[in-house]
Amino acid sequence: MQETIQSASKTAISRMRQSVVALIGAGRFEDAEAACDTLQDADATAPDAWVYRARIAQKRNDFITAAAHSAEAVKTAPDRLDVRLVDAECLMYAGDVAGVLRHLDFVGANQRAGEDDFKRLSALYTQLGRHERAYQCAQKTMSLAKGSLNYRYLIASAAIAVGKMDEAETLLDEIIAAAPGEGDIYYNRATLRKQTKDNNHIDQIRQRLAVLAEDDPRMAPLSYSLGKELEDIGEHDAAFAAYSRGAKARRNQLSYDVAIDERTTNEIISCFDARWRDRTKDGALIQGPIFILGLPRSGTTLVDRIVSAHSAVTSLEEVNDFAYGVIRAGHPAKSKKELIERSSASNMATLGKGYWRALSGYGEPGPYFIDKTPANYLYLGLIAKALPNAAIVHVRRHPLASVYAMFKTLFRMGYPFSYDLQDLARYYLSYHRLMEHWRALFPGRILDVQYEDLVDRQEAMSRAVIGHCGLEWESACLDFHKNEAPTATASAAQVRQPIYRTARDLWRVHENALQPAVQILKEGGVSCA
Repeated sequence: MQETIQSASKTAISRMRQSVVALIGAGRFEDAEAACDTLQDADATAPDAWVYRARIAQKRNDFITAAAHSAEAVKTAPDRLDVRLVDAECLMYAGDVAGVLRHLDFVGANQRAGEDDFKRLSALYTQLGRHERAYQCAQKTMSLAKGSLNYRYLIASAAIAVGKMDEAETLLDEIIAAAPGEGDIYYNRATLRKQTKDNNHIDQIRQRLAVLAEDDPRMAPLSYSLGKELEDIGEHDAAFAAYSRGAKARRNQLSYDVAIDERTTNEIISCFDARWRDRTKDGALIQGPIFILGLPRSGTTLVDRIVSAHSAVTSLEEVNDFAYGVIRAGHPAKSKKELIERSSASNMATLGKGYWRALSGYGEPGPYFIDKTPANYLYLGLIAKALPNAAIVHVRRHPLASVYAMFKTLFRMGYPFSYDLQDLARYYLSYHRLMEHWRALFPGRILDVQYEDLVDRQEAMSRAVIGHCGLEWESACLDFHKNEAPTATASAAQVRQPIYRTARDLWRVHENALQPAVQILKEGGVSCA
């Protein structure tokens, strides 16, 4: 009888958990919190109610409260590895990177850790730019899963980040051979190296495309992979047609309105004006952060590798720590406009110190750290005031080179404007206006690096960048391709080579096809000559 009662109780608690998860998924946060109270009353010794409360706070962008709830979950069940991983994620948003790494290292060293734990570890280490550890955890995941095909992609992605391109290609070939219906795998494989006329996968990709409907979700990655391989062998018209087909397929999957981003730019310019600059006190006088930013595919990774080849510099790659800090500063903002307004009125010293605490938590040698997150250009007003000694390097390309480079890239996340030439041109104009605004607001703070000049005059431009960062010149910065530091950006393969000029003016081959963008850029006052 007692066992029956216990079984019934467990069933009821399981249903309560399912109910809370469903309420959170539906955005019914107040009801979910009430359900958490009921769940905790039913089983006060379990951490689940605290975990769910942390998830609710995360959804509300209340990162500090989320971390407080997840800490309670750890106190309740310190031996639960999944709970420690939840706390690690919450601490990341709260700016405590050192705390995140303590949790990850604890879980990774625990003999009870299973394949799901190592899979999550690999993802979190990747988020933190710890690609070697991510690679090791991916290998452990597949080992525990007894060679499961499902985890080969995990290892392949990690292998790319640490420069093991041949291993990654072998793994991707194995996945495609076993599961030829997958789409993303073809694109990832195409980007690993420059394909040749004698060694490519063009026929194989075309065979897969031939059996797909236009609305098939695999249409985009397969079309982009075809475009990449055709471009590599010099079939440029066919490549552009493939990119266009893929972009259309991807755009049709998205709900995106570029006008929203245009309004956001206007709101940033309006809020962060000269009055704001003059009345806002400077923040943390820290000498160490280096921001390298610009639109995606503009050359930021190349500049990052040049600077991080310096003995005093460590690149943290693309981290979201400043954005998390802005969200914390703007809480409880209910819209982008409110976030802009509330963050502009926040304490700059708190913002700057919180960001530096996060960067220092990575445990890297430094003493200078690169944050290479492209979208940081949106926050340049806050960066300039919160960290008045930070170096800011802005990388840009010819407008049409920039447009084409983004148009031919299938991004894993973000950049929804990149799948339509008119959207791209309108977004570029907003970005261009915002950068002009920041330059006028903070004269001398931003070093503009023209990608084409860097390619043509590598040493002179590299010296200018190193000097702007307040560093003494080191010849190793010219041999950036020998920099063995991992990288997980879309340029992971290219940055392991010396500077090359083949992509510098590739957009000119497609000048006629790019006319929808040209017209909008010219009307917006941006020269395309």
